[in-house]
Amino acid sequence: MAVLPQDLSLFSISFFFLQLLVLTSSSALIILYFYLRFTTSRDPDLSRAESEKSFLDPNDGTRKPFPLISDPPTVQLSLVVPAYNEQDRFPIMIKETLEYLHKRKQRDSEFTYEILVVNDGSKDNTSKVVMEYVKKEGPDRMRLLDFVRNRGKGGAVRAGCLSARGKRILFLDADGATDIKGLDELEKAMNSVSSDSTSPAIVVGSRAHLEDEAVANRSFFRNILMYGFHFLVFFLCVKGVRDTQCGFKLLTRSAVDRIFTNLHIERWAFDVEMLYIAQCLNIPIKEVAVNWQEIEGSKMIPVFSWIQMGRDLLFIRLRYMFGFWTIKAKTS
Repeated sequence: MAVLPQDLSLFSISFFFLQLLVLTSSSALIILYFYLRFTTSRDPDLSRAESEKSFLDPNDGTRKPFPLISDPPTVQLSLVVPAYNEQDRFPIMIKETLEYLHKRKQRDSEFTYEILVVNDGSKDNTSKVVMEYVKKEGPDRMRLLDFVRNRGKGGAVRAGCLSARGKRILFLDADGATDIKGLDELEKAMNSVSSDSTSPAIVVGSRAHLEDEAVANRSFFRNILMYGFHFLVFFLCVKGVRDTQCGFKLLTRSAVDRIFTNLHIERWAFDVEMLYIAQCLNIPIKEVAVNWQEIEGSKMIPVFSWIQMGRDLLFIRLRYMFGFWTIKAKTS
């Protein structure tokens, strides 16, 4: 450890502080290395509890296992909805979603779908509210994946997508901020790059076309945070996608298999890692404008959440750069 010399000459003081700077920097780098290295080892299947690997069938009161993403698809479309303390907003969203799906089923009798709601350890009555809809729709069309504890939006989306049965899998927010009818445009874009579930592809719902209006209605500080986040996303992780954070994304089953089995981030920045992995695997990504409105009750805390996301972006880049995280490509 550096010791302050008795001779307080300018040279001695400068040398002392240089030693202190080197020591402090070295210590910080060592701490950062071990943090990045040893906070990344987790079970690739999220170490989910046994109760989280099955769903309750209200018809007979038994629990039945969710399928694996490697299993063949049995429905055309899965809608995965992560939900945390959404007892009030969920009924509004699910009503609009069910109306859309029922009308589509009337137009096309061969259309098959499921809604998979992931209750992310809610502390309110979200689970009970969802189960009422499961009873009405039936477990073949609607299921609840009930987390024992809160994992974060990324963890909920990941678990839901890996438990889905669809050829194509859409994840959407429980607040209903994005108009469900926007799925039509996402599917048109998907058809242009992938005709079935065997070709991996992603279509991203985008609010970028609404950015000018958003800038006008937000404070100067929030706009600085927004532009700063966009810059970090572009500089560190994802190129060519203007809106990485819209909670309305459509993936083929094979894309889910390739991407979500590699995903690590369980909080807000999971979208960025998802798209980063996709670009590393050369999976096609299309961005489509959607109708979106801000809904009261957001779980994001503006400053804290953005700081957390900025930290995660930096750690995503560093962990992949230094090989602490690796991307395993599917061979089949």
